[in-house]
Amino acid sequence: MSANSVNRRRILSLWLPRLPIDRIKRKLAQHSVSQAEAREVVGLPLPLAGEGWGGGLATSDALRRERAPTRIASDDAIRPPPQAGEAKKGSRSLLELPSVVVAKDHNAILLHSIDEAAVRAGLSIGLPLANARAICPELTVYDADPAADLKTLNDIADWCDRFTPLVALDPPYGLFLDITGCAHLFGGERALLQIATNALSRRGFAVSAAIAGTSIAARTLTRHASGQITADGEEAEAVGPLPVSALGADAAITTGLRRAGLKTIGDVAARAPHEISARFGAAFTTLLSHALGQGDAPISPRKPLPDYIVEKRFPEPVATDTVIALTLQNLARMLVAAMDKQGKGARQLEASFFRTDGAVRAIVVGTGRPVTRPEMIDRLFRERLDALNDPLDPGFGFDLIRLAAGRTELVVQQQRDLDATVHDNDEVSALIDRIAARIGGKRVVVHLPLESHIPERSALAVPAQHHLAAASAAAWPERVAGEPPLRPLRLFERPEPIKVPFATVPDGPPHQFTWRRARHEVVRVEGPERIAMEWWKQDGGSLTRDYFRVEDAEGQRFWIFRDGLYESELRDEEGKPVPANWYVHGLFA
Repeated sequence: MSANSVNRRRILSLWLPRLPIDRIKRKLAQHSVSQAEAREVVGLPLPLAGEGWGGGLATSDALRRERAPTRIASDDAIRPPPQAGEAKKGSRSLLELPSVVVAKDHNAILLHSIDEAAVRAGLSIGLPLANARAICPELTVYDADPAADLKTLNDIADWCDRFTPLVALDPPYGLFLDITGCAHLFGGERALLQIATNALSRRGFAVSAAIAGTSIAARTLTRHASGQITADGEEAEAVGPLPVSALGADAAITTGLRRAGLKTIGDVAARAPHEISARFGAAFTTLLSHALGQGDAPISPRKPLPDYIVEKRFPEPVATDTVIALTLQNLARMLVAAMDKQGKGARQLEASFFRTDGAVRAIVVGTGRPVTRPEMIDRLFRERLDALNDPLDPGFGFDLIRLAAGRTELVVQQQRDLDATVHDNDEVSALIDRIAARIGGKRVVVHLPLESHIPERSALAVPAQHHLAAASAAAWPERVAGEPPLRPLRLFERPEPIKVPFATVPDGPPHQFTWRRARHEVVRVEGPERIAMEWWKQDGGSLTRDYFRVEDAEGQRFWIFRDGLYESELRDEEGKPVPANWYVHGLFA
């Protein structure tokens, strides 16, 4: 490969063709379930605590006996009907028997995924289940679970983040890894490919992989030439001998190409592009050109690329809290040093912990202001780790710890020696960050004024981390000197109903009311203050309110209102006046 091509795009494609059945058998292998044992766990799931790449055995993979050969129970795995000689074979492990995953397609139950034993027995994907049972009577059948398969694929993608932050899904059972410029960290492209495939194979997954300059070329090679690494510019020569089915086009297009005598990708590439477009469409022509290395569509990574990344790889897994904390401190210093060169600070930080069994744990903290001190980063993560409901479980240890700044901002230098306000703002912001790291950013809020005369809509609660400056500069209505406050210090989120035995009609206040089973005698009243609802924002169901500031005999002050105008809004179906409903909306100091 030339020096100029080192920076060219390089894509690693991973394909797990038997992921559905491998996912189930991998979990069964942890328990070594036999057919005889399966009868004892009828309908019970087999959880695998702490297992990465898909978690425990899903309920849909629970084992049960099948009473009829053609019955498929939703979300349950199926045993075949008793066969002659089953007692002799009852001790065989389910892992040794042919196993398949089935799915319903147009009212037909077809094989969706099969294992190696089923292939040796003569079964193939797409075969009806009835035919498969006739060919192989001792067949273990499981229902397809696309949600569990997708979760497993996402777990594997999380594990692949150790190689590159640019990992994209290639549904249904594939992944794209943009390894441009990072393969040398693992000993080269060949070594990286071997590390990824060997790790997946050791965990029970059938996997094939290939590397090329475009994602489509890499995927095409993965399906029919696993393990091949194609140099940039040599994609056309590599994919030419492969069958047209390797392109992954629609079945109708593949059939049409074969009927036209175009059996390989090279045969199709030999035709003029306008001939192919006229017969099979422009989309297929674009797909073909990408497979030949003539341009490529960008992949869509699962996660946005962080602004800065630092990481620590361990030759031996680490599991002690002291080593993990010390590693985070060192990574925080490295991250701050990298950001400081460009005058930036972190607004969002993510620590990722990669376990040796493939599980990945990510912890995210946010900040109200750009963080430029490593001790602050360390303190935020310690607060977050101490507050986790599910503690960080190292299992057999972490072999990689990564710290990334997902969002950064330029740091504005301020005069901090003589300006006490700047120091106060920094301390408040740091306090909010620590509290948010412990209980969550959405639970620490500030209020901003809104242009609305409806009491419950006149303020907006927003996260304090991102709106502290706006809240500090917000202009609230000022209190008139010498006058009592118009609004209560404590406003209920929802008005609470009160019982009013009688009130002066039509617009008078109550003489007494009962709230929370306590009776209050009204001795002083201010009001009413009439507030009409926003007719342009509601369907006419809200009523006009008359608010009163009242004080009871014990000196407590309440903000109460009558919902609706007497006689004009409060009428029954016959047009007769009905009693009004009263509510308490807040408490004065």
